[in-house]
Amino acid sequence: MLNKLNHTQLLRYAGLFTWAVVGIPLILNSWYFPVAEVEENLLSKPDMVGSTVAYFAFGFAYWLVTHDLGARKPRWYDIALLVVMTITAISVSQLTGTGLGAILLMIVAGVIPWLVPVTAGVIWMIVQHMALVPVFIKGQGFTPIAAVLQTAIYIGYSSFTFVTGFVAKQQAQAREDQRRLNAELRATRVLLAESSRMSERLRISRELHDLLGHHLTALSLNLEVAGHLTEGKAHDHVKQSHTLAKLLLTDVREAVSEMREDGGIDVNTAFLSLVDGVTALKIHLDLPEMLQLDDPDRAHVLLRCAQEIITNTVRHSGADELWLRLTKMPNYVELSARDNGRGAVSLTQGNGLRGMCERLAEFGGHLDIMNIAGQGLSLTATLPTKEIP
Repeated sequence: MLNKLNHTQLLRYAGLFTWAVVGIPLILNSWYFPVAEVEENLLSKPDMVGSTVAYFAFGFAYWLVTHDLGARKPRWYDIALLVVMTITAISVSQLTGTGLGAILLMIVAGVIPWLVPVTAGVIWMIVQHMALVPVFIKGQGFTPIAAVLQTAIYIGYSSFTFVTGFVAKQQAQAREDQRRLNAELRATRVLLAESSRMSERLRISRELHDLLGHHLTALSLNLEVAGHLTEGKAHDHVKQSHTLAKLLLTDVREAVSEMREDGGIDVNTAFLSLVDGVTALKIHLDLPEMLQLDDPDRAHVLLRCAQEIITNTVRHSGADELWLRLTKMPNYVELSARDNGRGAVSLTQGNGLRGMCERLAEFGGHLDIMNIAGQGLSLTATLPTKEIP
């Protein structure tokens, strides 16, 4: 059964199991409330109602925040759920006067790397544990030094789960990058296959035209001459052969023309292969019914632009949806893209965008960029389908 779960699912269910085990002391405390004496005053019984509510609130928040963990970009409500988990874990310790909340904070530490940057995550993990110091002093009668040392021990435990979550996140990202690269390789392989098919059809059409067409033309001319030199039944047979040769020559020319006209590269198939391997984004692909390009190099440029757009969206935009649209015009092809990411106040063109501009400019195309902070990024790549005189 465990073999059927990926590493993120295993971490999720391991956290749920730990959360369930923490509930056992709560059940035992509901049957027996120890009474401790601190500074000659009797401590009140633990608040079992409040701690139970906090305990189940933690579990519910953990269940929500770990749903599709790593398969989507973190949203504001994920951070809100992380805050709820931290507060409820501390509340469990506060309301029970025990260190059970510290165990729950270990679960939180495993989730933090998925939702916030590493530096902020380390600070978050330390600060949430330091909130337990007054709990240990008041609830368990620790001295301040002992409370800090106890908290440091729990920070050490949580550091292990933090690193485990961080490594799992890196593995998930590496797997996603590998999946995206495989999709790009499949799309490139489709283009290469289409380019090879087109080259082979062009070669065959040339061979038919240059060899078979030449010989049939010579045969037709010889039969025409023979028709003038023969009489009777022989003349009829020569005339019939001349007619068949002319028909065959016409059929060859039509076949050559069809092979040249139908020799375009199917761009749609390559785009479908490219999008199929991307799971980090929900890509809405709008393609014309049929899009073929005669020039393999132009088809390659179009595919590389789409690859760069997808890569930049996954790595930099913070978006979870991308819209790609291909439009075929009489003399050019237009690739439009927009995402629902955060955009940028000022856009600096990196190697990817510069590479796109250079590829397009090589064939007389251009790239238009519209960037609005908080509203995502829009790109329009225009590529002429024919040489510009």
